[in-house]
Amino acid sequence: MVILGIDPGIVSTGYGLLSVTAGQPVMLDYGAIVIESNIDLPSRLRGVYQGLVEICGRFRPQAMAIEDIFYNKNVRTAMTVGHVRGAIILAGVHQGLTVHTYTPLQIKQAVTGYGRADKEQIQRMLKLIFKLQEAPEPDHAADALATAFCHLNYNRSPVGRGVKERQ
Repeated sequence: MVILGIDPGIVSTGYGLLSVTAGQPVMLDYGAIVIESNIDLPSRLRGVYQGLVEICGRFRPQAMAIEDIFYNKNVRTAMTVGHVRGAIILAGVHQGLTVHTYTPLQIKQAVTGYGRADKEQIQRMLKLIFKLQEAPEPDHAADALATAFCHLNYNRSPVGRGVKERQ
């Protein structure tokens, strides 16, 4: 199974792809879909959507795992990220993927064993887990890879099977 992890962002949307080989997670690719900050929101949404369609065409994932929106004091930013998240979900559904969401706490717990881990701890653990030369960057890409890993772990456990939306 190939899992596409997503970390939604207004300018940079991270993605990470994992597969499972002989019961072990294998990192296939990670990166970010970067959209120019000076273009209008509909054009940004189209760019994220098209970027995800292209990634899905290359890797043929079966599942999409998205990091839930972290509460933000800036309501306007949170709403814009919500629009981006909607475009991401739509792209996943149009590609025939099952779409799952996870909170930042769940993702950090799955990767580091500690729900309050910082970004550097997550990146170091991902480097170890996937035997990478360097910690994955940028932050959005590392978070997306962590989100895919979280989905993999939840689906290995009997509790996580068949649950699509986690609150």
